[in-house]
Amino acid sequence: MTEKIVVFTGAGVSQESGLRTFRDMGGLWQEYSIEEVASPQGFAKNPALVLDFYNVRRRKLREVEPNAAHLAIAELERAFEVVVVTQNVDDLHERAGSTNVIHIHGEILMNRSSVDPTLRYPAGDKVEIELGDLCEKGGQLRPDVVWFGEDVLHFEASERHFREADKVLVVGTSLTVFPAAGLVRRAPYEAEKVVVSLDLDEVPRGFRFLRGKATEVVPSLVTDWMR
Repeated sequence: MTEKIVVFTGAGVSQESGLRTFRDMGGLWQEYSIEEVASPQGFAKNPALVLDFYNVRRRKLREVEPNAAHLAIAELERAFEVVVVTQNVDDLHERAGSTNVIHIHGEILMNRSSVDPTLRYPAGDKVEIELGDLCEKGGQLRPDVVWFGEDVLHFEASERHFREADKVLVVGTSLTVFPAAGLVRRAPYEAEKVVVSLDLDEVPRGFRFLRGKATEVVPSLVTDWMR
């Protein structure tokens, strides 16, 4: 039977491709709180500002490429059943070749209706969302990302995958954002569990801690596992 690996990734992986985190946007965004540009209330108050914030990130995403950690994670599929559960809203895992990716915080290159969250549309060639871009029900389009105050996506499915894991690899996350961070504690006691990070305040019980950059540590670990 093929072993199952569940990989849990956070902003640190994408940051090594050149994507800034929400709290590291710099420039104009230092003038605003995250709640103003990443909450339903902020969108209702100033939709143009929120759309501009995400349009900047969308354009930047088109300029970067998957890094060595993304590519190594995708390589695992040659020998294992692999599920990537990511807090990241970018598409770098998919572009690296991973075929089973769960985005618990949504996908920035998907558009969502502001009146019916079940209506989702790929951004396609039109990177930016503008005021007046409407869904079929007449609601303003917004990025399909989870904002403060909104529920995490696909949580039950993610829990199930963690419970079924033979190996768990955690990369590039501080494990401080809940409920997402609690997922790693669903892994079986007997599963091999590894966390890769430059810095971590607390290593989850039962995990082996590998300190270093994802682009340096993950490829080496994957080579060991592939053996």
